Amino acid sequence: MGRQHLHRPVIDDATPADAAAVVALWHACGLTRPWNDPDADFTRALDGATSTILLARQAGVPIGSVMVGHDGHRGWLYYLAVRPDARGQGVGTALFDAAEQWLRARSVPKLQLMVREDNAAALAFYDRIGLERQGVVVLGRFLTRP
Repeated sequence: MGRQHLHRPVIDDATPADAAAVVALWHACGLTRPWNDPDADFTRALDGATSTILLARQAGVPIGSVMVGHDGHRGWLYYLAVRPDARGQGVGTALFDAAEQWLRARSVPKLQLMVREDNAAALAFYDRIGLERQGVVVLGRFLTRP
């Protein structure tokens, strides 16, 4: 049986009831790290006044997600994930487009995201949809220890 082709999936807002399914999706897509608590990230995004999580659903089940938020100047995308068996069907592009529209609706002037430098597939995806590498170095510090 072949994969069902999704041209433009229905995108909607995540709710607290989606937490377990979305965190499982993030784990399945290899987006979690031991030093980040994905359950806390999910809750923070939904509770924030300037952030949300958008989902692509198939038969009511999340098959893709993107966390989107802004600081008033820059919009940020995190956890853009598509279930492995649903990749190559336009789900990631639809989620990206929905996140971009979410930011535009809030008059955010710039969209940014971070990709681990060894994630060639993600870098190729973002190149295909027209993102450009930025001449910046990301610096950081943990404010709490895992």
